[in-house]
Formats: sequence, C-alpha cells, structure tokens
Amino acid sequence: MIHCQSQYQISIEEFKNPLQTQLSPENKWVILANALPWDKLVAIYCRALSKRMGRGSIDARIVIGALIIKHMMKLSDVETIELIQENMYQQYFLGLSAYQYKPVFDPSLFVTIRKRLGAEAFDQMVIELIAATKAPAEQKADDDQPSSSSSSNGGSTTNKGILIVDMTVAPADITYPTDIELLNTSREQSEAIIDHLHRQLPSGAEKPRTYRRLGRKAYVSYTKNKRRSTAMTRKARRKQLGFVLRNIAHIHRLLDRLPDGMPYAMRHNFWVIQELYRQQKQMHETHSTRIDDRIVSVHQPHVRPIVRGKKAAHVEFGAQVSLSVMNGFNRIHKISWDAANEALDLEGQVEEYKKVYGFYPEIVLADKKYGSRVNRALLKDLGITYGGSPLGRPSENQSRKKLPKHIINQRNHVEGRFGTAKRHYGMNRIMARCADTSESWIGMIMFVMNLPWFLKLYGIHFLSLFVSSLKSFIESLTPSSELRLAA
Repeated sequence: MIHCQSQYQISIEEFKNPLQTQLSPENKWVILANALPWDKLVAIYCRALSKRMGRGSIDARIVIGALIIKHMMKLSDVETIELIQENMYQQYFLGLSAYQYKPVFDPSLFVTIRKRLGAEAFDQMVIELIAATKAPAEQKADDDQPSSSSSSNGGSTTNKGILIVDMTVAPADITYPTDIELLNTSREQSEAIIDHLHRQLPSGAEKPRTYRRLGRKAYVSYTKNKRRSTAMTRKARRKQLGFVLRNIAHIHRLLDRLPDGMPYAMRHNFWVIQELYRQQKQMHETHSTRIDDRIVSVHQPHVRPIVRGKKAAHVEFGAQVSLSVMNGFNRIHKISWDAANEALDLEGQVEEYKKVYGFYPEIVLADKKYGSRVNRALLKDLGITYGGSPLGRPSENQSRKKLPKHIINQRNHVEGRFGTAKRHYGMNRIMARCADTSESWIGMIMFVMNLPWFLKLYGIHFLSLFVSSLKSFIESLTPSSELRLAA
C-alpha cells in the first residue's frame, strides 16, 4: 500500500512546534521544500511499490526527503534519522504538519530503500528538475514539436545548449587489495565456514584440521617485513594458497554430510573464495600480475580495478561513472563495474540530450578520448560543434576554426563537479556493499548535487512566470486601441 504527502502542504507559519516560536520562511529547507516538484518525485518512487499488496508504506515524501538530507549533510543512516528528530525545519521539509520527536522510520530501512530505487530512478528525478526549470517558451516548443519521423533530422529544431561529457570512478569502501591480504581473508572466511558446519555435526565428531595458527603466523611474519623481495612474496603466497586449498577440500567434505548446512550469504562467500583461489593460483603459476574479472575484495566481488593513470592513484577500485552535464544539470549516463571505453557512450549521451530538450546540443565539450573519427563524423552529421582540438598537424597556410576560449574552458566545470561530489558529498568512498545499492548511492549523490543549480534556475523561472502573468493581466485590462496609442 502506498502513502504519500502532497506537495501542497501548509505554510511554514502554520507549522506547529513545542516552543511556539515563529519559524523563518527564509530557511534553506523551507525554500527547497516549496520549490521541489514533490508529486512528480513521489510518482517515480511509487513505481517500485505495489498499490494493492503489502503493508502500508512510509510516506514517500518522507523517504525522498530523508535521502536528500542524508547526502546533502553527508551523514550516516543513523545520524540522518537523529538529525531529523532534532530539526524542525527538516521535519517541515519532509511534509510533516507538526513537530514530532518520534523517528520518522528506522535507519535500517535505508538499505531497503536503496535496493528499491536505482540510479535510473534518480536520473528520472533529475529530468523532472530540468522540466520544472524550463522557460514557458521552451515548454510550448516541446508541446508543439513534431514527431521524430516528421523531418529528416529526427524532428529536431535548431541546435541549442552545451553538453559536457566525462567519466570518473566512484571508489568502493575496500582496503587496498594485495594478493597476500586477499588470500589471508579467504583463509579466515573459510575457517569460519568450517566452524559453522562443524557445529551442526553430532557431538563428538572430529573437527577438520585447518592449521589456522600456522596460517596466521605465516601471514604476520610476511607483513612485518618492510622490504619484501619477489621470492619472499611468492613463498608467502604459496603458503596461503595451500591453507586455502586445504580448507576448501574440508568444506566440500562437510557439505557432503550437510548439503543444506550453509545459508545463502555464506554459500555466496564460499563461491567467491573458490574463484579467488583459482585466479590467484593461475597468476602464481604463470608469474602474471593480471587476469580477467579479477576479484579485489572478498566481501564485494563485483568491484574491479580501473586503470586511470592519475597522479594520486594509478588504479582505482570502484564503479566507472559516465556523466553528462546538460546546461548545468548533472546526469548519469551509465554506471559500469568493468573497465570500458567511455568514448563509446558519446552517441547515447547526445541522444539523451535530445530526448530531454527536444533538440541536439550546439556544442559538445569533452577530452581527447572522445575525439575519435567516428565521434567527430557523428557530431558533424548532426550539426554539432566538437570542442576538442582538430586531428592532424596544423597547416601553415590554413587557419583552423576554434571555439572561443571561454567556451572551451567550460569543460573544466565537469572536473569541478567530480571534485565536489567526492569531497563534499562522499563519492570518494561509496559505503554501500552491494552493486545495486552502490549504484543507488551514486545516483542519489548526483541528484542532490543538482539541487543548488535547480534552486537558482527555479528562481529565474518563477520570476519569468510572474512577469509573463503580470503582462498578460495588464493587456487584458487595457483596450487594444489604448495600447496602440501608448506604443
């Protein structure tokens, strides 16, 4: 069952609080509460809910508002609920009509909410923000625009606006992976599985020998050495491989006696341990340092190493995020856990721009990776100017057309967005553990980052609507003859 609070709520002056003091209508949470298109956002959230089955849901506006507060303030799940309990402005932002000290919901439900929503749902919310800030002329042009099949260029009008594209990595919350560390974690996890299975055997059953003390001693002895030679590393890896292989064999024998002895989560960890052992053994035998689909975390096996070549970190471990900046709004085009060529996303990003605005961008700004011949030919066919440097050596007798420097420098804005997302909103360390919840976390960060820009454009949009309405009102009261004489 679905519950939601309409965006047409009481005014801030009518909000009841125990102190009976007047609350300021200029507070940022009050301004944001009055500006957001809550009904549109709630409709997107309710798509993942059943209208007939299940118990009554928490008010959808409370859920969305709590997510916004969490990521705007960079809080944990528990801290978010505690702060909402203490802050009357934030409770008004959630749509409550009076102050309450009771928690709006249990902090553990944040995990379920992140699983229910995904990056695509938050991207749809960004589209609603864009629609809410469109000028009346743009909205009328979208309504009057013919279908894509009615014209040769897809039904688009004159290209307008700037599209900036780039890619970054959202690092996951894992320790820096090393082969010995991964094998030691696998050994410890496999020992915990053996203990769990042995407790289910009849009393007096012999416990398999795991040599866990020797395994721990060998691991600590290796990590204490500050200078580790290649031979020392290979010896330590060979020892840990032996301990893990012995434990895997013991687990298989125990599972023959207890086929249903492990819950799903533990069985999943066992699958990961076996695959990690296979990868590490293959690299050890072939004297290699790379392998396809390499596991770098036992607890988050979906995380892959992404080679970036940056000065701070040559390799990052997390999701690869392809971002589009459409006239100031950040949109996630794709989230990939495997390394991919971001230049292949350009066509889709351009088409998404047209889908939102009804026309193609006038200029596309991107780094050198996007400047392939295929992408340049695509942009040329669509009448879009590419903001990168031309291919080939510059000619002596022929001057090349270049965009103004202040337009080309706008590509630096996307780098600033990445820095803000990682420093202020916590995208430098995604604390979610699963792949779907991590993608939801990233999507929510990008949605929240758009709110300051949305408020700025919303103020301009509201002023233009007021001026347009006032002009129409004056024209309706003034005779046309007097208008012509006044002109």
